[in-house]
Amino acid sequence: MSRRGRSSCACWRGSRPDRKESRCSERAGRRVGDYRVIDGLDGLEEAADRLRAGTGPVAVDVERASGFRYSQRAYLVQVFRRDAGVFLFDPPPIEDFTSLQDAIGEVEWILHAASQDLPSLRELGLEPPSMFDTELAARLLGHERVGLGAVVEDALGITLAKAHSASDWSTRPLPQDWLEYAALDVLHLVDVRDVLVEELAEQGKSAFAREEFQAVLDRAPKPAREDPWRRLSGLHTVRGRRSLAVARALWTAREEYAREQDVAPGRLVPDRSLVAAVLADPPSKQALAGLKEFTGRASRSQIDRWWAAIEAGRAAKDLPPERASGGDSLPPPRAWADRNPAADARLKAARPQVEQRAEALSMPTENLLTPELLRRVAWQPPADLTAFSIGEALIALGARAWQVEQTAQVIAQAFVDSVQSTSGAPESAS
Repeated sequence: MSRRGRSSCACWRGSRPDRKESRCSERAGRRVGDYRVIDGLDGLEEAADRLRAGTGPVAVDVERASGFRYSQRAYLVQVFRRDAGVFLFDPPPIEDFTSLQDAIGEVEWILHAASQDLPSLRELGLEPPSMFDTELAARLLGHERVGLGAVVEDALGITLAKAHSASDWSTRPLPQDWLEYAALDVLHLVDVRDVLVEELAEQGKSAFAREEFQAVLDRAPKPAREDPWRRLSGLHTVRGRRSLAVARALWTAREEYAREQDVAPGRLVPDRSLVAAVLADPPSKQALAGLKEFTGRASRSQIDRWWAAIEAGRAAKDLPPERASGGDSLPPPRAWADRNPAADARLKAARPQVEQRAEALSMPTENLLTPELLRRVAWQPPADLTAFSIGEALIALGARAWQVEQTAQVIAQAFVDSVQSTSGAPESAS
């Protein structure tokens, strides 16, 4: 079963150069057209056939219900391919996306901020063989704005309304204007990709981009956070290990119920309400129910659940420490001067050099080399401060080859300079 609709966009010219004005009128006119909503296996097969027969790479996007649902599952998958059109897939009734993967699983996929969408796509069995990330490309090119609407506007001179980016995409049926918004998210991505490919080549960054895109595809999921309950907003006001045990129990009870109901935890009982309950230390379930700061749509309907959690926290034997264990995290840089003066000197010498190199390449420093990697190699550098050894250390920490090529020498020289400034001994960074 499928529905048809019409997508539309606005073409903004303002003070755009003539080249982008003509690009806007040409591509806006060529691309605006029908989209189809696919909400069943029959429609999926037909859509897969049409996409298979299309030409060039495919643009893919995902809409979730973040802030509304517990899960990060996809509630809409948008796909566009030239000579095929735009298709909006409704995942819940479809479930099995094998035919779509078979149809587009051998061509390049174009995504915007791919790291956000890949987990939801993989949950559906959708995996790109290779990809082009328009947001990441824009960052490497030094664009000041890298949101989807801004990148489309900068590349094509077309403005997109972003009215529904924070909507509850689990809503059914989806309103027509939401569907039009979703269609536009992929309608221009192929054209944007073509423009960014040209810009990357002009700036000599094509190889950089390929490495970055592959790194995003290869990146393993983040391990589960240790003591995730410590992320409760306002937990810093809670004192005492017993009170922390109560906070942990309340957080866990809310998390379990949120997962069961597939509702964002904060929509059941906000963080501030859980912390208020801990601080109030109510003597009874009735006192908890009477606590005006304890709000949220499940605060009273699930009062037995919350009271049981408070009692469990009060009775817990494994009291959490006052402070979370540091794990393998480094101390904050402000503490380095006291705790590791040599590392502090290395970091202070290398950081401006890396920033200067990023400026010369016209890209954000964090895209040239993440601050965490620089901090780690400054905290514990290799024995010999050469560009080769620094590069090996950076690779081991997860840096890409192009990043090492651009930064290892300047970091090594900065480290050597820091040693000379504190000891006066000559060193070499060769």
